[in-house]
Amino acid sequence: MVSDSPWRETIRFSEVSRGPVKRTLEADELARARIARLLGLVSIQSLTAELRLKPWMDGAEIDGRFTAEITQTCSVTAEDFEESAEGEFVIRVLPPGSINAPQEEADEIELDPEADDPPDVLEGEDIDLGAYVVEHLALELDPFPRKPGAEFIAPSDDTDLSPFAVLRTLKKDDPAD
Repeated sequence: MVSDSPWRETIRFSEVSRGPVKRTLEADELARARIARLLGLVSIQSLTAELRLKPWMDGAEIDGRFTAEITQTCSVTAEDFEESAEGEFVIRVLPPGSINAPQEEADEIELDPEADDPPDVLEGEDIDLGAYVVEHLALELDPFPRKPGAEFIAPSDDTDLSPFAVLRTLKKDDPAD
């Protein structure tokens, strides 16, 4: 988890250890501008999240849902367009020095794509809820967004796409030939 998050909304482990906690987050204009810049968006008109935290081992489990209204640039037409983004996530976090933290093995690591993600071991006693929302918003964004109805039209097959095609056309126009 990156500590220089564009949107910091924190809660301490001690608050969660007393029992379930619900939080509603809404990014203000400054936070939305920083997040948009970080994610390469034109703008973010709204970003809200509903989070439920509950004790898990000596840490916390975060169950979150977010919605956002964003403006991004179409990768086909280069026109800006508005779109909704939403997502859900479940994350488990542990405090620093937790005995429940995953132990790193020096040899081979076996990955099971169906298994739960290992918990995040945080650097301090604060859980940055805003950073988790931003991280999962980023995962929901299409890296090549298309405005509704935009279609890519491939060049015709008779077009020479080699980097030397332009040089050949210049040579044809050369009067020294």
